[in-house]
Amino acid sequence: MKPYLALLSARVRVLLQYRAAALAGFVTQLFWGGIRVMVFTAFYHSSTRPQPMSLEATISYLWLIQALLLLLPFRPDPELRSMMREGTVAYELARPTDLYWLWYARTIASCFAPVLLRAIPLFLIAWLFLGLQLPPNLGAALAFLVSLAGALLLSAAISTLMSITMLWTISGEGLWRLLSILTMFLSGSYVPLPLFPEWAQPVLQVQPFRGVMDTPFLLYTGDLPPEGVLLGLAHQLAWTAFFVLVGRLVLSRGVSRLVVQGG
Repeated sequence: MKPYLALLSARVRVLLQYRAAALAGFVTQLFWGGIRVMVFTAFYHSSTRPQPMSLEATISYLWLIQALLLLLPFRPDPELRSMMREGTVAYELARPTDLYWLWYARTIASCFAPVLLRAIPLFLIAWLFLGLQLPPNLGAALAFLVSLAGALLLSAAISTLMSITMLWTISGEGLWRLLSILTMFLSGSYVPLPLFPEWAQPVLQVQPFRGVMDTPFLLYTGDLPPEGVLLGLAHQLAWTAFFVLVGRLVLSRGVSRLVVQGG
């Protein structure tokens, strides 16, 4: 466990150096967040039908999306992608560690550090000036944080599996572009999942991408009671275990057939 924690810590410290990129991303997400809030506000004011979420909760949901957007598993690790294209992935195979957990630790760091840099200032600005509400009570806040940790583990498991598939696809662009659209749609990043039609809700509640965004956000807004954190966390961990198992199987298959050319 110690080597993986050391790698995670070192990787986080490296990624926290990219402050200019974080500032640019913060400004971009603030801009698009404002546009999305105006669109959904117009939708609520033009509709006479009762909605499953209040406008205030929806605005908070939208700002949470902007703050935590990089938590979504919509791209493989760029360094692993470069290693596989150049053949330097052979060095990874020579390390005296479990290759899957090594890559999984790298991916957790790649998700956590950029989100940390952007989320804190965006939370602050959106709360002070742009309509982001605080959780209704301490229980909701704690449930949100616990569920957010589960979302990080799930997102890293999906991203690691995506990185492993590059042992076959080399660039991985086709897969990650397709997966990014699917992830954004099914996580609630385009439209909050409670606003989807009722006939779609049974499927949306069980699919894995809900655990990355929708579950922690509904706990934050209070639309999912704090008692639901256990069920939500069980959903996240079950899908995390599934993607970890599949990732390990695929990696084992890929390494056994890997051919590295060059010197």
